[in-house]
Amino acid sequence: MDKKTTFAIGCLVQWYECDIIEDYISSLEEAMGEYNGKVLVDFTICLNQDLEKCISNTQLKLCEAKIGNQILDIRFKTKITRDLVTVADYRRKFNEEYCEKVDVLMWGESDSIIPKQTFNILDALHSQVASQTPKYLGFFGGCKMWDDSWKPLEHPDFTDKPFIEGDTKNWWSLRYNMSKEEMNKINSKTEKLDVKVLPQHKFNGCGLVISSEVIKAGVNIPRSVFFVHEDTAFMQITNKVLGNIPQYVIKNILLVHNRKSPKKRMHILGEENINKTDMGALRKSHSWYSKANKMCEENCYNLFNPGYKAFTWEDVWS
Repeated sequence: MDKKTTFAIGCLVQWYECDIIEDYISSLEEAMGEYNGKVLVDFTICLNQDLEKCISNTQLKLCEAKIGNQILDIRFKTKITRDLVTVADYRRKFNEEYCEKVDVLMWGESDSIIPKQTFNILDALHSQVASQTPKYLGFFGGCKMWDDSWKPLEHPDFTDKPFIEGDTKNWWSLRYNMSKEEMNKINSKTEKLDVKVLPQHKFNGCGLVISSEVIKAGVNIPRSVFFVHEDTAFMQITNKVLGNIPQYVIKNILLVHNRKSPKKRMHILGEENINKTDMGALRKSHSWYSKANKMCEENCYNLFNPGYKAFTWEDVWS
């Protein structure tokens, strides 16, 4: 009997994501049920209010309870923290912790819905390529993105659909929120996998697949990237350390990223009267956000500049 690939999938859940995490959990459980190998599941539930404050202490307790009811499962390793933990912090630590425990890592995300075929497909991929290209990245087909540079990652059903700004009704649009059932219906049409190797790396952090050999070789998210842009920084470090290692894209299996869902940011003080489908406006309503985003972006694009001194959270608050 062939040895099954071992996996770890990790996800940071902020307290205000209490109403969106259900779909991710449901899809994860379905994917685990389809696979008879080992899948280690890691969660960190962050209750910190240094950045976003809850509308009340009572509501914060309700958010914590709702998340806990869905995540506290003996199959999952779960940490609850009141420290400030960003997605960059979490993914850096996840990579370090699990790279020597499993063959393949996957970045989960609270607003994603993963295909039920996930681990079986990645097992088949790893079995075929690990002996020739043990250091590799992977990605599933995605929903519609902002511009044509993302087309190599789009699922074929989305690629030729029009981009209509503000469209929330058509299933292919950037702002449409797709259900697990809709995703499964699309994926059920696939009879033969279409796996592409990209000429150069292109990915975001939602559903990124990383062979553990990549992390063991010294690739990770740099500590100067303290908030966002961790996926771009990871890409830059990968290219610097390992060059253009293969990135396999399973084009015709869809992984959903409901990045514009109104459930994504709930019960946050100061966001009560802002359109819940406009994530940009919600974030920018906080004075620290634009500053932290810009500083982190500058840090990301100056990783290899010997004359550049990185910004920190202290700079954001000063």
